[in-house]
Amino acid sequence: ASTSYDGTLRLWDVATGKETACFKNHQGGVTSAAFSPDGKLLASGGNDCTLRLREIATGREIIALKGHESALASVAFSPDARTLASGGADWTLRLWEASTGREVACLKRHRGYVSSVAFSLNGRLLASGSHDGTVRLWDATSLKELFTLRGHLGSISSVAFAPDTKLLASGASDGSIRLWDAATGKEVACLKGHEGWV
Repeated sequence: ASTSYDGTLRLWDVATGKETACFKNHQGGVTSAAFSPDGKLLASGGNDCTLRLREIATGREIIALKGHESALASVAFSPDARTLASGGADWTLRLWEASTGREVACLKRHRGYVSSVAFSLNGRLLASGSHDGTVRLWDATSLKELFTLRGHLGSISSVAFAPDTKLLASGASDGSIRLWDAATGKEVACLKGHEGWV
């Protein structure tokens, strides 16, 4: 799946490289997309402040989730596909019940654009990165903030968990990638080499 500021969400056949579908439900640029773990659903976020959920087999939009007050930047499914997380320019991290579209929580701890969200593969942790220069680590069940990870000297652009959930990686506008111990919140390594925004 790919998203674009041309207002489209496109699906591609990886084996052939051919486009298989093109959706134009968002008003304005489409900023993010995520497949459900079983590959049956596709979530997308856009500059129209909505998170949209559709069936891949039929292309039918199931629901449009509204609550963000500004553009969305990132969406992610929980491993059990029951929960969707979204981050946006309204400085919020929001959690949604995927089956109903009900907003479960709105977390307002960041002081800037929430640019990236990710669940750990065991479903226990949730990470959010922001243009405020911090990464926040949350208990995905209680939604209690576990750690605020500081070290980057610029906006966070991406966060990702290692498959074993022990490490969290973050990339930022300071050109660095930092690795964090997910159990303690301590920085494990700082990887430098990029000469621009990661």
